[in-house]
Amino acid sequence: MLGACITPREVQAAPGLKAIWGPATTAAVAEAKRYHMRVALQIIGAPSWANGGKPPNWAPNNPQDYANFAIAAAKRYPSVHLWMIWGEPSRSHNFEPLTPAKRFARLDAQQKVAPHLYARILDAAYGALKSVSRSNLVIGGMTYTTGEISPLQWIENMRLSNGKAPRLDMYGHNPFGYHDPNLSNPPSKEQNIEFSDLGRLSKLVARYLGRPGNTHPKLFISEWTVPTAIDLEFNFYVDPLVQARWITDGLRIAQSLPSIYAVGWIHLYDEPPTTYGGLLQTDGTKKPGYFAWKAG
Repeated sequence: MLGACITPREVQAAPGLKAIWGPATTAAVAEAKRYHMRVALQIIGAPSWANGGKPPNWAPNNPQDYANFAIAAAKRYPSVHLWMIWGEPSRSHNFEPLTPAKRFARLDAQQKVAPHLYARILDAAYGALKSVSRSNLVIGGMTYTTGEISPLQWIENMRLSNGKAPRLDMYGHNPFGYHDPNLSNPPSKEQNIEFSDLGRLSKLVARYLGRPGNTHPKLFISEWTVPTAIDLEFNFYVDPLVQARWITDGLRIAQSLPSIYAVGWIHLYDEPPTTYGGLLQTDGTKKPGYFAWKAG
């Protein structure tokens, strides 16, 4: 499976203008089709005309603008049927407006703005993508281990104006963590959701986001990595052999839990100094983790 991002701000500058689609994404989708690979595309960001002239991490004022772009993207890439709605919106770096919340606290009105707005965008995108093809699967939530609003708080507060949960097919999450994946591990601290917490996450998603016809949405793990040297993305790293063991244990969990639809790895190659979480070194040398991933 191949994952990629497309941003409305890079494709469409203003309403009514003909879209110019990024050549890299177009080429990747074509190559994936050639080699019979499934593609998951993530739509993230908003153009300035849609969010009042703000930076691209600010949500559009009208969720329908995002939905309209989703329609255009689905028609542009008809071979793609996995659609992720925004990436890690529980962090302000990716999604605004967002007011941070203390862990274990109920969100106040201002803190609820971000998950409520995201729910509207998700629900609008769901209807839009299904209108193009009923085969399109919509992946929402898109949290990661922590966040300025915790995954639990985000899930609890993904609500539409009528109080209902937004429509989605699967819940997306990036379970980065500091521990060897093991479902027997105790819950992670501070309401974090690491790989070991995916069984608990499945229950949370079913409780708060299940709807008639999809009472237990599956989990789509879009990004996971374990760095093997000091990098700029994470404040931990492990020995390459430990990376391989964690991969083996994580993939074993994924195979044992029916609620997990897929697991994706971010960074095929090390990209120093940003990341050493690749399965291959910069010169192409395969790490032990490469063979663990291949075997899984």
